[in-house]
Amino acid sequence: LAQAQSGSEPGKNPKKSLRKSRELRFLQLFFSSNMDQTEKAFQKQGAATAMKKVLGKKGQKKAARYWKSVGLGFATPKEAKDGSYVDKKCPFTSNVNIRGAILKGMVVSTKMKRTIIIRRNYLHYIKKFNRFEKRHSNMAVHCSPCFEPREGDIVTVGQCRPLSKTVRFNVLRTDKNQIFGNPRKVFMLF
Repeated sequence: LAQAQSGSEPGKNPKKSLRKSRELRFLQLFFSSNMDQTEKAFQKQGAATAMKKVLGKKGQKKAARYWKSVGLGFATPKEAKDGSYVDKKCPFTSNVNIRGAILKGMVVSTKMKRTIIIRRNYLHYIKKFNRFEKRHSNMAVHCSPCFEPREGDIVTVGQCRPLSKTVRFNVLRTDKNQIFGNPRKVFMLF
């Protein structure tokens, strides 16, 4: 490392040592970037490469971060703008567009990685008895790392392209809710 950074060695090709020093700088830049690296493969945002640098205060360098507004009156979370996570299925930091239905539901399970299960309660009318019965449906939803929902929270989700076999919705907003006990036992209409 020290030899490649110091410049050319006597008897060696100076172009090769220059190329090695460039590669070293490139690797240092990659691994010193602010992106969270938890996978085996290097994670980077598609729109903002790790090579781009944005000048901050007095020459302070900060890694470029891509984020966008999903529209429809939903504010972009601060964590999506300033955070360091990389999520290719996030509606705020990737090319996933929200279109179609906007729904609300209660978080039932957060055991999966970046996917939660929400429960949607509804009333079904029985014509014969002139009454309603309680029903529910569970839905798998992608949850970006900028949100940290807990069981019992109310989330607003938006429809997007299919992200996996069962996931077609993305979390857009979370509302903290005080539900005591098991959230599966509570029947609430939104």
